[in-house]
Amino acid sequence: MEFVLIRHAQPEWVKDGLSVVNPPLSALGFRQAEILGERLKDDRFDHVFVSPLLRACQTAAPFLKHHSRPQIIEPWLEEIREPAWHGQSAEVTVKAYNDDAKANSLDRWSGLTGGEPVDEFVARIRSGCVDFLARNGVRRQESLLPVWDIDDPQTSFVFVAHAGTNSVIICHLLGLEPTPWEWERFVIGHASMTTIKAIKLGDGYTFSLENLSDLEHLALVDRTR
Repeated sequence: MEFVLIRHAQPEWVKDGLSVVNPPLSALGFRQAEILGERLKDDRFDHVFVSPLLRACQTAAPFLKHHSRPQIIEPWLEEIREPAWHGQSAEVTVKAYNDDAKANSLDRWSGLTGGEPVDEFVARIRSGCVDFLARNGVRRQESLLPVWDIDDPQTSFVFVAHAGTNSVIICHLLGLEPTPWEWERFVIGHASMTTIKAIKLGDGYTFSLENLSDLEHLALVDRTR
């Protein structure tokens, strides 16, 4: 079994000095998405699912077009929900993130004031992942180790989502304990690909992180975080 976790391309977080919630891609982001789609045009995957947020949908579009696939939304892939600061000065956003980065470790579970708490976000993604995996024949065994039963180990999935979402999924599949800094734990670039594959054990399967944030399709000047 293979999971390819794609992070959306660069969004236009700020327009005319004002913050944008659920932003579209920037001009560079659209170029990154086209290059990503070109790289993946000859690859074959069984299932492709997309976050409902605009930046993920726009990133997925060139890839889906190459494969004549419809856009299939999985709502649980949505990134952590931001505070309602659409239209506010970008300085407000920058200050909020800087203040959060200075918080004590346990306090960071609370997240940004007015946004989705990080502990609730992690629980939402993990719960969504458990449900998705169960629907697709993947169940974690009652074991101290991250060992899984997989009905069809040849199946491949692509998720077009976000740095936070993808980081939580990585931790869940690898059996890592969650932290309130999953974004920093795994550094994932825009329009990058992270690949996780199942490894056969004597009593089931475990998952291996084959590569993280593969950006080889993008020139160095086009790589962003």
